[in-house]
Amino acid sequence: MRKLKSIAPLLAVALLWGQSLFAQASLPDFTNLVEEASPAVVNISTRQKMPERAVAGQPGMPDLEGLPPMFREFFERSIPQAPRNPGGRQREAQSLGSGFIISPDGYIMTNNHVVADADEIIVRLSDRSELEAKLIGADPRSDVALLKVEGKDLPVVRLGKSDELKVGEWVLAIGSPFGFDHSVTAGIVSAKGRNLPSDSYVPFIQTDVAINPGNSGGPLFNLQGEVVGINSQIFTRSGGFMGLSFAIPMEVAMQVADQLKADGKVTRGWLGVVIQEVNKDLAESFGLEKPAGALVAQVLEDGPADKGGLLVGDVILSLNGKPIIMSADLPHLVGGLKPGEKAELDVVRDGSRKKLSVTVGTLPEEGQELASAGSAQGAERSNNRLGVTVVELTAEQKKGLDLKGGVVVKEVLNGPAAMIGLRPGDVITHLNNQAIDSTSTFTQVAQELPKNRSVSMRVLRQGRASFITFKLAE
Repeated sequence: MRKLKSIAPLLAVALLWGQSLFAQASLPDFTNLVEEASPAVVNISTRQKMPERAVAGQPGMPDLEGLPPMFREFFERSIPQAPRNPGGRQREAQSLGSGFIISPDGYIMTNNHVVADADEIIVRLSDRSELEAKLIGADPRSDVALLKVEGKDLPVVRLGKSDELKVGEWVLAIGSPFGFDHSVTAGIVSAKGRNLPSDSYVPFIQTDVAINPGNSGGPLFNLQGEVVGINSQIFTRSGGFMGLSFAIPMEVAMQVADQLKADGKVTRGWLGVVIQEVNKDLAESFGLEKPAGALVAQVLEDGPADKGGLLVGDVILSLNGKPIIMSADLPHLVGGLKPGEKAELDVVRDGSRKKLSVTVGTLPEEGQELASAGSAQGAERSNNRLGVTVVELTAEQKKGLDLKGGVVVKEVLNGPAAMIGLRPGDVITHLNNQAIDSTSTFTQVAQELPKNRSVSMRVLRQGRASFITFKLAE
């Protein structure tokens, strides 16, 4: 027994040493990947005219606010400043970003926001040589840009399939954060198919790879050394990396790049609807087993959805057999279709399943907004158990809002209407899944509302339609 006690510390040390060796063996070795892939990663700088008062940190200049004072001072001294023009009103500004070469003849991919509004684009290769690049095309919606430099037999990256990525998988980024060329950071995929509020057409790859200003446009690699995404955005409150970064999936980026190369622009499919998320209460209101799908809050007149028979209140559950789990899944699925293609929709209408076939249109350059309701004067009023006073829509309002019916909120009293946030000027078009064509219809439907069950109401506010839910407890 004494002998066993004497060797116990040695066994403990051996165990810890073994665990350490196992941990080291299980961690990936990125050295070969970096050596192979780095030559195809480039630094991108741009020059553009801007007012003389512009300084570092303003649009078009590197963001230095997240740096310690010592480093910020160094960079402010290092950023080249072109001489003033004779008028003394403008000077040259620079921005920094990253990119990667996808073909031996010089096609380069990066972010749109890296090269937006640039008068000159300079690409610096791994051997420190610099080439002037031509902008082939850019797509703000996906934040992808395609550049071209004159060259041959240039080093290129290998492209992978981002849809084969798994959450928890190791990934690596190479870029130029704060101008430090070919900096390497690694992490894991923390989520897939992430939809950001400002980007409806990109199902982002979310990672915890350290990304900072200057990394934008650079490649995200898998362990096989294949590019699976373009580093595009970070979530931050400080201006620097805080643990969340987002990359554009390579399949999405290449679809955009192929169109930019062929036509100089990107064409996307379009249904012509405004949708919203289906929460638990809306699911109950529309007779769904669970929250899922995209709720159609608005159908644009003469749009593809209107012509295909889609109605306000329909819940789209799938498109061409692909399930719509979150409402944000729909835009990038539709956007990936070519105008003129058929979209087979599985919808729930009035509690029953229904299949529709819609011919996809072309996404307009700019979205159309409906005029706000304004106020109705001298119209008939209707009071009801919801604690809201409504009036009829005038013919002019119906025309401006492209509506056949509905009522305008005139006053909001104490009661359910105030609790759910209704405001004067809101237009109510549906209540409890029934169309409202007059104040009398609204009053009748309101009086028959069920108790202790989720009830939906479709409201237009400043031309934007959405469904809200509430329960009557009395």
